[in-house]
Amino acid sequence: MKYNPDIHNRRSIRLKDYDYSKEGIYFITICTLDHEQLFGDIIDDKMFLNEFGKIVNGFWLQILKNFPNVQLDEYIIMPNHIHGIIVICNKSVGAIPELPLQNELPLQQNVRINRRKMLLPKIIGKFKMQSAKQINKIRNTPSIPVWQRNYYEHIIRHENELNRIREYIVNNTFKWEPEEEYFHDLHDELARDIAENLEAALEQFKEIYDEF
Repeated sequence: MKYNPDIHNRRSIRLKDYDYSKEGIYFITICTLDHEQLFGDIIDDKMFLNEFGKIVNGFWLQILKNFPNVQLDEYIIMPNHIHGIIVICNKSVGAIPELPLQNELPLQQNVRINRRKMLLPKIIGKFKMQSAKQINKIRNTPSIPVWQRNYYEHIIRHENELNRIREYIVNNTFKWEPEEEYFHDLHDELARDIAENLEAALEQFKEIYDEF
């Protein structure tokens, strides 16, 4: 299924005069501990959320209330992980700020220390804490981890990449595989695409420069 903005995009995240080469739009993947399938089942290529999955869905949407300068684009809850696109905006002027996020993750300990006060980790941390607390309350397992400690993030740098990731999310149930390597490979693939696009841009610049 191709991504159709008229069908799949709940509301536009287009920000006036925003340069999509800048940082500020993030593709996030958060996995359950040990990839335990907690949130429902995929039947006939459709995801059916169970009670825990509905809790996760509610707290994902709660991000909008907890962080007024954040917008949510496409997302999907799978049996053992969630994919989502998060947009961080400048609250006062409606522009996305540049954040010093340069690496493909999972986050490591030293990176987490340096970034613990940044907005994106706060968003993910609060979402994980609230959803895990509610799930553990229902299953009577206080303080038992629901989520992996780390998460994957990818900075979306241009509109084509944004639409490609949207399409990936929309089609996620058609490609369901329960192992981590599936979405880990996607993040690796996106990283390779960025490197290839950068190399092509440098070659184009060199050709233009040589003409002068």
